[in-house]
Order: sequence, then structure tokens, then C-alpha cells
Amino acid sequence: MTAVAIRRETGPGLGLPDMEDFCRRTFEGRSVEGKRLLFVVPDATRTCPVGDLFRILCGLLGPRAAALDFLVALGTHPAMTEEHLLRHFGIERSERQGRYAKVGIFNHEWNNPDALTEVGVFSGRELAELSGGRIDRDVPVRVNRRLFDYDLVTVVGPVFPHEVVGFSGGNKYFFPGVAGAEIIDTFHWLGALITNREINGVRETPVRRVIDRAASLLPFEKLCLALVMEGRTVRGAFSGSPEDAFREAAGLSDRVNVLYKEKPFSRVLSCAPEMYDDLWTAGKCMYKLEPVVADGGELVIYAPHVREVSVTHGPILRRIGYHVRDYFTAQPGRFTDIPGGVMAHSTHVKGVGTYADGVETPRIRVTLATGIPESVCREINLGYLDWRSVRVDDWKDREREGILLVPKAGEVLFKLKP
Repeated sequence: MTAVAIRRETGPGLGLPDMEDFCRRTFEGRSVEGKRLLFVVPDATRTCPVGDLFRILCGLLGPRAAALDFLVALGTHPAMTEEHLLRHFGIERSERQGRYAKVGIFNHEWNNPDALTEVGVFSGRELAELSGGRIDRDVPVRVNRRLFDYDLVTVVGPVFPHEVVGFSGGNKYFFPGVAGAEIIDTFHWLGALITNREINGVRETPVRRVIDRAASLLPFEKLCLALVMEGRTVRGAFSGSPEDAFREAAGLSDRVNVLYKEKPFSRVLSCAPEMYDDLWTAGKCMYKLEPVVADGGELVIYAPHVREVSVTHGPILRRIGYHVRDYFTAQPGRFTDIPGGVMAHSTHVKGVGTYADGVETPRIRVTLATGIPESVCREINLGYLDWRSVRVDDWKDREREGILLVPKAGEVLFKLKP
């Protein structure tokens, strides 16, 4: 059961006193004296009051715990620099060296074998059962070995509609948040096989089953503080087991973070916020809008600040390009050396479509109005539009014409009314 739940779906939302009370009530029945505590938190690509929660938790639990540390759930995102971490946790350098000097703040290292430990292996038979027969190979399950240095590991982060798992949050902060490449690639590709259009905004999915089963292999005590955000406003906070807190938060996120439209749009301008600094993360501007783009329509990702395809996976994506799912499934022999997570990103950005007789037919056109050069856009099989030619105001208030402007895309899922 959910231990503590607070919500305010309308009005000003939950403020700092509400969050302080929420954290106090969550931990008041738990013995933390002399215990080692680790909090797993999102990186800067998720809207979350990490800084406020950092101060609350340090003030509430720091004097009682033997250790109180934070691990950033990067998945395969680049490590955050010291400057980025200070900004992310909302502290000054003098505070880091003084008041919070004993608080450990760590980046996850997904590609460092020495930073990982194996907790089990999914057999092909088990994966076939969990995935509905879509994947049937043995996969090792590895996570950050730092988790095992603590008495209680608490996930802290928001729940949003998500292109791979349906809704983010809960055990997803372990897998892929602090996991190894094998399990990350496996369930990302599973989500791609189902497709973003079918899975985004669905609470119970095969991918969620895989993630929860992987988390059951973790032997330590786990807790979760799951938030629901509307922009920067906290609409709900739920604590309990990662499964229960996620379930409650996803129910609220379904009401707060999903917007229904009457008709599809022929053109969509999806504007990426600054927190997405490459196409790997700005792809969310496609994922959340794909369901409302009309057949044959165009979605433009507008992000002048984005200049790279992917900080981590750029060379691989430059090699394979962006394609519909069937392009990959029809030619498996060509892509045996490509990580499943990279192929998943590729097909999620391109969207659904067909591949038959050597001809690829995407359902919609995806165009980049970014700082990525035209030559690279063509090379990776995406459209190009000079961002300097885009007048954002010209896209406003034109929904009746079949044109949609989304000023801050990536966290709200747009769907058509049933």
C-alpha cells in the first residue's frame, strides 16, 4: 500500500511546506538511526524539484543517519559535471564544501564494468513470458554496485508518460536508471517492438513487467517517493514501495500529463526546452506528439540549441540513421552489433511505418529545425528546416487549420480522443 499520498490537482499545487510534511510523514515510522541511506534521483532531463528535496532530506535525515548519499540515475546519458551537479541539487560550492561536505553525490556509470555487479540472469524462457513472446534470449541483469553499500535505497523522482515503458518512475529508476547496458538495451528494444504509439501512456505494459521483475532481484530494502509534475508545479506526491508509489502516481499523471485533442494535425511545431541538449533527449518532442499527427503530416522538432545527434551514441546513429521499426526487423542480420537501445531511439524518433520490398514508408515526416547541419539531417534520414526561418508566433492559434504549436514539449503526452 502507498504509505503517504498528497495531491492537489488544481490551484497552486504542493508547496515547500507540503513537501516537508510529506517527507517527514514518509520517514517518521522508519528507523534510520545509524543506517546508511541512498537516494536515487533523476538527472536534469526530467522536471523535478531535486534541489528542494535534497535540502529537505538532508535536514530531516542527515543528523540521524550514518550516511546519506545521492546517486544520479543517468541510464546511458552523459555524466553530469560538478557545475551541473551543483546547479541540479540547488547548492552553492561553499555549501558543497561545508554544510554538505559529507553527503556523497555520484553519477551512474553504465559503461564502466567495475561500477556494476550482476544480480541475476533472465532466461530466454522467462523473457519470452514477460515480453509476450517478443524476446527470448538470455540477458544478464547488472546494476550499479554502489546500491549494495546501503541499508535503504530510496527512489525519488517524477512519473510521466513514457515512450518505452508506458509511464516512467518507480523501478525504472533502477532499470535503466542505474543499470548495465544489456538489460537497458533489451527492454528498450522491447518497447520499440511494441511501438511508442501503442505503449506511451499505458500503465501496465510488458516493459513494466520486465523492469519490476528485474527490481525483484535487488535484495536490499527499497522505498519510493514518486512525484507528479505539471510544468514545475507539484500536483501529487506518493511514497511506498516502488510498485505501489508508481501505481498511484501514474494514475494521477494520466490525468495531469495527458492532453486529448479532437482531431489530428497536419503540421506540429514541437519546441524542445533547454534541458534537452541533444536529439537523443529532444526526441521526446516527437514521442509525446506522434499520436496527434495526421497520416502524411509533418512534425517539426524546433530546438536551435541542439547541435548534436547524441553525446553518447552519436557515431552509431550517424551510421544507422533513423528508421521505422520494420526497417530493422526485416533486416536483423545487418544490425546484430547495434545496441537495442540505440535502435529503439532511432525508430521512436522516426515513428511507425512500413518497410516492404526495400521501400521504407513512414506514416509521418519528422523534420529537424535545430543546430544540427542539413547535411547531417539528410545523412541520418530526417528532414531539415533552417531554424532561423521559423517564426514561432506564426504557428500560434491555428488549431482549426490543422496546425499545432507546443511551446514546451516532451513531458505532456498528446492523444486523440477515443
